[in-house]
Amino acid sequence: MAVVLVLQARGLGDLLTAVPALRALRRARPNDHIVLAAPHRLKPIVDLIASVDAMVPTGELSAFRWDGPQPELAVNLHGPSAESIVTLTKTDPGRILTYRNAAFPDLEGPEWQPDMHDVERWCHLLESDGIVADRRNLGLVPPVSTTSHRDCVVVHIGAGAVARRWPPDRFAAVVRHLLVLGREVVLTGDETERDIALNVAARASLPTRRMLAGEQNLIELAATVAEAELVISGDTGVAHLATAFGTRTVQIFGPTPPRWGGPPPHLLGRHAVLWAGQVGDPDADTPDPGLLRIGVTEVINAVDKQLTKRTWPGTGTDRRRATYRRVG
Repeated sequence: MAVVLVLQARGLGDLLTAVPALRALRRARPNDHIVLAAPHRLKPIVDLIASVDAMVPTGELSAFRWDGPQPELAVNLHGPSAESIVTLTKTDPGRILTYRNAAFPDLEGPEWQPDMHDVERWCHLLESDGIVADRRNLGLVPPVSTTSHRDCVVVHIGAGAVARRWPPDRFAAVVRHLLVLGREVVLTGDETERDIALNVAARASLPTRRMLAGEQNLIELAATVAEAELVISGDTGVAHLATAFGTRTVQIFGPTPPRWGGPPPHLLGRHAVLWAGQVGDPDADTPDPGLLRIGVTEVINAVDKQLTKRTWPGTGTDRRRATYRRVG
C-alpha cells in the first residue's frame, strides 16, 4: 500500500479550504494510505472530513518528524515556502506535488498566484497533476453535542490575528440589538479570548450562561455552529465551519479581501460578507483600518436581513442575488 503524505499545518480555516482537495486526492487514490500532517487540535474536524487515514500532529514545521515509510507522494497544501518544501523533502518521498519555488528548480508545479481563493488554489494544484477536484465539495456532517444551542445566534468575538479582530464594543452593540429582538445569543471564542468575551458580555448585559468562550472543545464549538440560525464573526475559522455546515453568516472582513478566503461564490446566497475594499497588513498588531471602517449599523443591517431571509422551497437557494457587500 502506497503512502501519500499531505502537509497542511496551519489553522482551522486553512484546513477547511483544503477539504475539496483532500477529497479529490482520496477519490484519485482510494487504495493508498493518506496521512495528513496537521495540528493535533484539529483532529476532530479531520475526522469529519473522512478522507484521511491517519494524522501526524504537527505544529511548527521545524519540529516535524516523520517515522513512517517512504511516501510515494508528498502533497504540499501548506504553501510555497522553502520551509514547507524542505519539510517534505526530509521524508524522502518518491515525488513532491507543490507550488513552484525558485529555490527548488528541479520541482515542477504551477506558479503561485497570490490573488486566488484558497479553495481554488488547492484544487488547482491537484488538477495540475491530473487529479480532478470538485470545488463545491466543502460540506461536513454536523457532529453531535451533549449540550444543544439550536437556533441560537452565535457571535464569535475572536480571530487568530489582532488585525482581524473587530472591536469588542461593536460586538456588544450587535449583541444588545439581538437581545432586543428576543434572540438567544451565545458568545464563542477560544480560551485566550475569554477575557474579550467577558468584556462583550458585560457591555451587552448578556447572561453568564450564554458565555461559551473558552468553555468548549472544538467538536462542541462545531456542533454549536452547525445548530445555529446565524453566525456573526470576523474572517476566522468559525466562519469556515459555518460555511461547511450550511449555517448562515454575517462575516466582517479585513485586512484581507473575501475573494481570498471568504465563502466561495456558489455559496454566497447564504452569507453576508462585509468588506471595506481596503487591503491591509494581516500581521499588524492593531485592528486593520479597513476592518474598522465597517460600523455597527452596517453589521446590524446585514444581521436583520439574514434573520428574515427566505429560500426557494426545496432548494435552499436564496431569492436574492448573492454578492460580496462592499462597505464605505
